[in-house]
Amino acid sequence: MNDTTQSQSDDSSDQPKWKPLTRTQRRVFGVLVEKAKTTPDAYPMTLNGITTGCNQKSNRSPLMNLTADEVETALDQLRNMSAVAEVQGSGRVAKYRHYAYDWLGVDKTEIAVMTELLLRGEQTVGELRGRAARMEPIADLNALKPVLDSLIEKGLVVSLTPEGRGQIVTHNLYEPHEMRHLQTKVGSMAAAAADEERAASSPPSAAPVASRPTASAPVAAPTAGPDNSELLERIDDLELQVARLQEIVQQLDARLTHIES
Repeated sequence: MNDTTQSQSDDSSDQPKWKPLTRTQRRVFGVLVEKAKTTPDAYPMTLNGITTGCNQKSNRSPLMNLTADEVETALDQLRNMSAVAEVQGSGRVAKYRHYAYDWLGVDKTEIAVMTELLLRGEQTVGELRGRAARMEPIADLNALKPVLDSLIEKGLVVSLTPEGRGQIVTHNLYEPHEMRHLQTKVGSMAAAAADEERAASSPPSAAPVASRPTASAPVAAPTAGPDNSELLERIDDLELQVARLQEIVQQLDARLTHIES
């Protein structure tokens, strides 16, 4: 399957069909789009592969521990929305693909941005540019701005803080109560950050002078902790390989059952 194909559904309507999704539906949908772009050889995906992708430790927020049954239920719900489809895989293993281009009404760069927001939630535009660029080239913030403007105009993205340094955006596929909670949380965080900035810009009060200097042990310079991102990515790769091996075993078992019957 070619992920760059942007006319995927059998529906001739040009109107996007998107609607709010549950947390599990968003994770499943985002994983299908992400893996179609980053690991096309493993796409369309099996239920095991999607479950592994939903629960991986890198490029995900919040971390989740979904069962295969929960993922399958979400897939059925997304199929009923015409957002994904089940296709015939090799052997008897069902596979799934997304219809995100038509369902959301987006192009390939917009879908990369939406996927990162679905998988990680709210984030600054700087973080978003760096993360979405792993799926589609986005040179800098100037290149990201028209993409975000288009998604905001389509109602798919909302800005949680004013434009400028540290602007935070998110997708608009939350359920209404989730969006209200998120807006309240980010608003409180922004207000607290503004208070801290004002306090930092105020002239400091005079510190009391000690009557007698005291000796103290030298403070060691902070050392950078180990970067676990590469290790987590390797773990995710191994988990995907295990899922693929499980798929092969299922195919062989199905063939053996057919021969014996």
